[in-house]
Amino acid sequence: MDLQSILSSVLDDVYEKNEYPALAALESEWAYTRPFEGLRVLVATPIYRNTMTQYRALLAGGASILVGFSGMNDPEVVEFLKDWGISVVTPAEMLEAESRGEFVDLVLDCAGPFAGLHPKIGFVELTRSGVQYYQNAKKPVYVADSGIVKRIETSLGTGDGYFRALEKLGFGKNAPDAGENASGAGFEGKKLVVFGSGKVGSGIALQGVRRGCAVSVVTNLKRFAQSENAAGSALSSAGSAAGGECAANSMPAGDFSAVLEQNGVNVVDCHDYAAVSVLIENADFVVTATGVKNALAAPELAPALNSTKAILANMGVEDEYGEAIPAEKVLNAKGPLNFILEEPTHLKYIDTSLALHAALAELLVKEAKTAIGDCATFDKATEDAAGLRFPPQELEQRLLSIAIQNGVIGPEICGMLGFSPSEIE
Repeated sequence: MDLQSILSSVLDDVYEKNEYPALAALESEWAYTRPFEGLRVLVATPIYRNTMTQYRALLAGGASILVGFSGMNDPEVVEFLKDWGISVVTPAEMLEAESRGEFVDLVLDCAGPFAGLHPKIGFVELTRSGVQYYQNAKKPVYVADSGIVKRIETSLGTGDGYFRALEKLGFGKNAPDAGENASGAGFEGKKLVVFGSGKVGSGIALQGVRRGCAVSVVTNLKRFAQSENAAGSALSSAGSAAGGECAANSMPAGDFSAVLEQNGVNVVDCHDYAAVSVLIENADFVVTATGVKNALAAPELAPALNSTKAILANMGVEDEYGEAIPAEKVLNAKGPLNFILEEPTHLKYIDTSLALHAALAELLVKEAKTAIGDCATFDKATEDAAGLRFPPQELEQRLLSIAIQNGVIGPEICGMLGFSPSEIE
């Protein structure tokens, strides 16, 4: 069997196409257009069963894929890929390959572990936390997390994953019998403190509201007030400040404080250490979702974090608590809590993110060919186009339309965006 058929033998028994409509559409299209024909593509999406849908779409497009290995993976899926001859590689192994003159054409990265490579065409970074590693990139870098599509995963899927993980660990009265798909009614009246008011933080907070929690969100209100005047700047540096959600972040981050307040969420400034400490001490659950390493490392917060009886968790890639808080104090040893699940984020919520990730790689190929012609080398043209960039709105709109019209979560997406399905053509 070819690799596509091998992946299909697993995926078709588990998922319906309405759970991944955007990837299914790309796969069908690419089977004819073959945009990645002859290209080596490194895909560093976390290795789980549901992300194999992205591999299959790229294979349909003619790509020769390598799977990038990081700390976020399902060991059984890793072994499955290796058993069927799919290369699973680390950043060190890829750098060693480059020393022998073996380069990939495209890198589809996630949180930046492969940012040190030198692809012939360019990169696509899936997350905001990975952007920091691409500040001085010598190739074009599309950031999939800088547009509206990623809100489906972060605002709907990640919040859902946080509560499913808590339930798997026994928190919430539904947990013993309900498994990963529990409704979450057991969180009624619990005090939830969320650090971060971006897409992930607001998604967790609003999930908490829906489950009956009393939710407080801690964020950097000063930063967002100051950044309103600079909202039109596509690429900006927010400066750096240790110990808060104020650290440098090179792409503009959405803030949903107003939406949170409209939904009864208590929003507190991260610099008010006294108020934040009280929230931590009285909380039932505390979760970090700033995407910033050491975001809670301010010395003023350490006593409350170390003494609280609250269940601490992290939903970002980085250690947001800092060294003063021992790993055993935080669920999953400070790793993203939802990654204890077989499906950290349900496929129906990450389909559009994975599709955008892959579609931006296709766009890089088209741009390179336009610049140099099909018969020339990619290196010089792509170096001239180096730098961070947004996904085109028309591409995001296309994927959103597919997800809304053909996807099982179409109504949820419309609710998140504030319109009805009939408004999407």
